[in-house]
Amino acid sequence: MFQLKSSPRSAFDPVLVQDPIYLRPAEIRDFQSWAILREESRRHLIAWEGDWAPEALQAAAFKRRLKLFAQEAQRGRGLSLFIFHRDSRALVGGVTLTNIRYGAARAATLGYWIGAPYIRRGFGAAAVAAVVNHAMDVIGLNRIEAACQAENTASRGLLLKCGFIQEGSARDYLRINDEWRDHDQFAITAKDFRNREERSSSNLR
Repeated sequence: MFQLKSSPRSAFDPVLVQDPIYLRPAEIRDFQSWAILREESRRHLIAWEGDWAPEALQAAAFKRRLKLFAQEAQRGRGLSLFIFHRDSRALVGGVTLTNIRYGAARAATLGYWIGAPYIRRGFGAAAVAAVVNHAMDVIGLNRIEAACQAENTASRGLLLKCGFIQEGSARDYLRINDEWRDHDQFAITAKDFRNREERSSSNLR
């Protein structure tokens, strides 16, 4: 297994490790792997995030995406990371924190995707756990929100496994493939996170 070099990085330019994956911000050199994985995962992903035009997988679109990610990170308003398998270093998906709010809220919205060849192997749960930990301990957020369609049983199970609690549902939450879709709403708070950590530590004693 390769070892990641430890070096000081900012809260919005991290390398996070949570076996069996690690996460880091996307780079230009990731374009080919990203485009191939997204295309071969199209049928799997479009039910939950909507279809995309062919130009969305071109290099120019990828560069614009990276520029937007960098701008949001510099402002402390967003964090976008690619997920890689630690042993093979293969790109397996991505995770984001968007709409980061400070002040009285200290909250953000979580999003994630896993490529079709890598679903149901624990990569998504490991990535979400790492990002929640980073958001609470390093960025200092108090609440992370997420939403998924009720039929997306894999995503629902992932959120529950990572300590998220369903708080309700939102009608016509997102327009996907020209149809408004209801979504179940989940959240985890800093209190939930600390209690979960304490229980985990107690079980190890």
